[in-house]
Amino acid sequence: MSESTPPPVIMPGANSMHPRIVLWCITMVAVGLSLFQLYSAGIQPLGLFYQRSIHLALIMLLAFLMFPAFGPKRKRGVLGWSIDLIFFAGALTTGGYLVFFLDEIISRAGFWSDTDILVACIATVTVLEASRRAVGFGMTVIGLLAIIYAFAGPRGELPWLGEWMPGILEHRGYTLDRVAGQLYLGQEGIFGLPLGVAATYIFIFVLFGAFLESTGAGKFFIDMAYAATGRQRGGPAKAAVLASAGMGSISGSAIANVVTTGAFTIPLMKKLGYQPKQAGGIEAAASTGGQIMPPLMGAGAFLIAEYTNTPYLEIVKISILPAIMYFATVYLFVHIIALKQGMQGLAKSELPQMRQVMKDGWHFLLPLAVLVWLLAMSMSPMRVGYYAVISILAVAVLRYAVWYFFIAPKQGQQVTISRTKGVVWAGLVKLVQGLELGARNAVAVSMACAVAGIIVGVVGLTGLGLKFSSMMLAFSGGNLVLALVMVLLASLILGMGLPVTASYIVLIVLVGPALTAEFGVPLLIAHLVVFWYSQDSNVTPPIALAGFAGAAIAGSKPMETGFQAWKFAKGLYLIPLFMVFNPEIIIGGPVLVVVWNAVIAILALCAFAAALEGYLFTKMSWLPRLAISGAIVGVFYPNLLTEIAGVAVMVVAIGANWFASKQAPQPTSG
Repeated sequence: MSESTPPPVIMPGANSMHPRIVLWCITMVAVGLSLFQLYSAGIQPLGLFYQRSIHLALIMLLAFLMFPAFGPKRKRGVLGWSIDLIFFAGALTTGGYLVFFLDEIISRAGFWSDTDILVACIATVTVLEASRRAVGFGMTVIGLLAIIYAFAGPRGELPWLGEWMPGILEHRGYTLDRVAGQLYLGQEGIFGLPLGVAATYIFIFVLFGAFLESTGAGKFFIDMAYAATGRQRGGPAKAAVLASAGMGSISGSAIANVVTTGAFTIPLMKKLGYQPKQAGGIEAAASTGGQIMPPLMGAGAFLIAEYTNTPYLEIVKISILPAIMYFATVYLFVHIIALKQGMQGLAKSELPQMRQVMKDGWHFLLPLAVLVWLLAMSMSPMRVGYYAVISILAVAVLRYAVWYFFIAPKQGQQVTISRTKGVVWAGLVKLVQGLELGARNAVAVSMACAVAGIIVGVVGLTGLGLKFSSMMLAFSGGNLVLALVMVLLASLILGMGLPVTASYIVLIVLVGPALTAEFGVPLLIAHLVVFWYSQDSNVTPPIALAGFAGAAIAGSKPMETGFQAWKFAKGLYLIPLFMVFNPEIIIGGPVLVVVWNAVIAILALCAFAAALEGYLFTKMSWLPRLAISGAIVGVFYPNLLTEIAGVAVMVVAIGANWFASKQAPQPTSG
């Protein structure tokens, strides 16, 4: 912790008629939300509806304050403030009605009153509007389409629309009372599992990440990566890969990873010789890997744990090997490009020293150690997150106190009452900033989960999930590979309008039953496959969000950078396939089988990178590249003899390439 505090991050609300008042309101609501979450996580756990309804009300208030109705570039004006006041009331009504009348609502047991239905309609409209502002129009449109679909049918509010539905999508249709009750007054709608996870596990870990970020952990992980790899060929690019893996444990967002680590790594990659589009693409692919990197996995680990009824620690453990495989692939791409272009590492004088980095920031490892230790003790993830937050605060305060009272006086900075007051005030400001940053970072995820709850509620009410499974089976003809390609395409289309978390929830509700029941994919692997494929919108043109963020920093064309990111992130598509056809690496098995599968998977991914780039130890001709491509298919095929044959071909091709490199002169730097 330092005496100086970073300048406040000005959010869209700052462009209003009264920016100072709006900013104060944002700070108060955000800090109040974070303190409520800490209280309910570590001091007094609350009931399901109390926790979720208060959380959602505060999140929506924050969303309406942060994001004006007509966009961040226009002043709110009288009309804007009038609209906002209406939705402020809607947010308070949404949460307050359940808090104050929960016992009466439960006693009615499905026989809802007119007031119940009215409040349910207000809540649904308010959630959709908050989602439009915080997440984007695409999420709101899908939520609206889900509600319209529930009304479409002979017994619904829109019977005429049911006549236009294809036969497989037809259903009886539902009235306003039935749909409103399902979405607001039950446990399968807005207040269902997605929001429940966001209001408990996700928020507390987002808050933990915010405190790590505000106390300087991001710079520590980046410096550590540079110290470890900076002198190697393509060192800054390799540092980007490692730093993004570390930052993924903090932010859980691919775009956040790009803008934080990329600000350091992309300029250095360009300086070393990487093309701007390559630098942006490498950073985007590496940052996307932060989404699948334990322990946070972009909040996905918590959702997978809840949906599959698997302990959170187990999700973390089984995700380590696939994440290593992914980063190993990106790392090799980086290394191959450095070899092809004859790059060298940075000079020792330009790099931080590992000893100094660890001396300055070793304390950032303590909260992570506390987190892992408490998870290993089988403590609730929400309570673990609480203690992790407390530990990062305690470590930061103690470290600064030691410096202030014992080291600073030796440097001529005397301890005085006035200076101590200033230090305490700076610490309190830093605390408030961390609480505010955590709440702000959670707004988009929580609103996405609330609207995802609407979609899940409609799917459960209409039986759409089973219908979608039948469609998937019919279109794929029972072929698992075709079915997975359909999932991939669906995830890409959804990812154009939805955040990763929301895309995963919608997809798993629709295709999960088919993958497990019809194609025999184990439940846990089905969830991991869908979760991995949900990341592809970050790196797959035409909507490669992380790639576009990398392009903005690199000064390259967005689409070119997006295609580079897509190439470097190929592990995102191949590793889930390997999970499906070689499930032992996830669900376990005999040790030798697991080790064999892990080794051949990493070998196949490395060979794939070499074949795609046409270079490993030296330039690779088309014949071994073609042979490697066929061998990779063999390795993925779940038959031991086929796997052995594929491995043999890859080993021969790689060995021949190594031998050829010894016969030819090495490329010189230039």
